[in-house]
Amino acid sequence: MFEGKIIDTHLHIEGWVNEENNMEKGFEPYREERSLGAINVCALPSHNGAANNIMCMIYKLVNPKTYAHCGIVHLDQPIIDNPPCGFDPVTQYRELMEIGCDGIKMLEGKPSYHLSLGSDINRPTLEKLYDEIEKDGTHLIYHVNDPDEFWDRERAPKDAFEQGWFYGDLGYAPYEEIKRQAEIMMEKHPNLKVTFAHFFFSSKEPEYLEGLFEKYPNLCVDLTPGTEMYFSFESKHDYYRDFFTKHSDRLLLGTDGTFPWATRFHSWCCHTLIRFITTDDKMMAFNDRILTGLDLPEEACANILYKNFERRVSSEPKPINKKALIAYYEKYKPYISKEDIEHLDPLFEKYVY
Repeated sequence: MFEGKIIDTHLHIEGWVNEENNMEKGFEPYREERSLGAINVCALPSHNGAANNIMCMIYKLVNPKTYAHCGIVHLDQPIIDNPPCGFDPVTQYRELMEIGCDGIKMLEGKPSYHLSLGSDINRPTLEKLYDEIEKDGTHLIYHVNDPDEFWDRERAPKDAFEQGWFYGDLGYAPYEEIKRQAEIMMEKHPNLKVTFAHFFFSSKEPEYLEGLFEKYPNLCVDLTPGTEMYFSFESKHDYYRDFFTKHSDRLLLGTDGTFPWATRFHSWCCHTLIRFITTDDKMMAFNDRILTGLDLPEEACANILYKNFERRVSSEPKPINKKALIAYYEKYKPYISKEDIEHLDPLFEKYVY
């Protein structure tokens, strides 16, 4: 029914090659296998700085059915409120939009990154960025918080400890404090076109999320796992079927698939999420638990699977401005690792210059 229209709005590029192909064609087997209309790659400069933005922009240049949301490079950690000339977040934002980014991705609210940057997503240098994004009506995908059990040693899953995502000690801000900072951001920028990733980690308190929807007309959340939220959906199946139907204009599909992971993960995840939204099937899902599909009305399915993203961003990805991309690469090259430059230089020769 939706073949050739669905958009996976939440993917990442973190490496150069996998068993199937090189980075510049990394998601194409997945997109073709699932007959997706488009994908959206989200940069994570927290991982390897400006190189990650550039990887996403080259991917977008090479693959026309790709949107990209890129991020701010913080040369100083914690963030200083007087960054070096030309490296402030607003200048970086304007550079990214001139190149042809379709939106902004921020990880500054994830507890581990939040701590390293100074534990305040509303500091003045970021406030100015939100002002600009709100004024321009640019789409912002924002990872704020993590599951509340990651602060509780008894409830935190094994992989939270393995990934360095246990926050019950070492000075991390509490779950409620980070959530409150996001509320302050929205109070100051009520028209911000923001999508909080991973259901804003609020699946256990959907009434809270409904209150935010009523208050902020441009607020959305995505359905990118976080497996814990799907356990909540299953435990309140009938409630959530009504919730998804009523708020179908506030929900976006995403898998969190990451290159160079093998295609089979994002393909399975995408297939599972589409079945969850469009059918009443019982399926084996995350951690081998049973998940029962919501079988949403056709209009609600269309909203979640592609229409909401197109409304918030555009019906087609923006073209890449090669001249602006070259200028960006030259500016940030001194801050990019030698290993990444060895990969990027040939890509620029092949696709950009």
